[in-house]
Amino acid sequence: MNRFHRVLPLCLVVAGIAPTYAVRAASPPPAPSERLVDALHRAAPSLDREVLSMAAHALTCTIRRGEPVPMRRLSVIDYSLPSTQPRLWVFDLERARLLFEERVAHGRNTGENLATRFSNATGSYMSSLGAFVTQEAYSGSNGYSLRLQGLEPGFNDRARERAIVIHGAPYVSDALVRMQGRLGRSLGCPAVGSAVAKPLIDSIRGGSFLFAYYPDPAWLKQSRLLSADCGSGVATHPASIPPGG
Repeated sequence: MNRFHRVLPLCLVVAGIAPTYAVRAASPPPAPSERLVDALHRAAPSLDREVLSMAAHALTCTIRRGEPVPMRRLSVIDYSLPSTQPRLWVFDLERARLLFEERVAHGRNTGENLATRFSNATGSYMSSLGAFVTQEAYSGSNGYSLRLQGLEPGFNDRARERAIVIHGAPYVSDALVRMQGRLGRSLGCPAVGSAVAKPLIDSIRGGSFLFAYYPDPAWLKQSRLLSADCGSGVATHPASIPPGG
């Protein structure tokens, strides 16, 4: 093994990138490989591997389409799981390591304990699906928060104007789950527990990739980031993945 291999991040090594590519500033970031997906799934076995694979495919397509997304962090939300379960995972791609596994709230009109409806419309109070890029952190009415840029026209590209942000919330708590059998709900934001909000936001702010999944047939069929060629509109993965599966 030469000196380049010893210092390459794991995401480069498992992607099968030649060592010389790692020192070429003009080279695009490598796409996640199946070996990396396997490594991430071992780190987070409660995350459905098919959902994780879809997230990696969407990241690959985003990179191929020219979005400047660093291959450093990957966040995945699986809205097919109930709000009482952890359904947000944050990975360090360079080390194939799980950083966070957390509960996350959905919008008040998206559902009760189970999410069932999603929207891109202002005033819908629903969550949005698809791929996002994290932007700047700021302090606002919900405390320390993180703006999101939606990458999928018709599904989440109004996220920023809708103020769909990651923020901490007291209604994301064990106590509320015990009391009412579900988390509280947001106005559409993926809200996390108050205690974890700042470290989680600081780990992913400034351009990392976030993928929010639900087996919604329209999104699975129409998403350009899930298509086999990243642009045909034909989904790579079937729409029949069962909720919670």
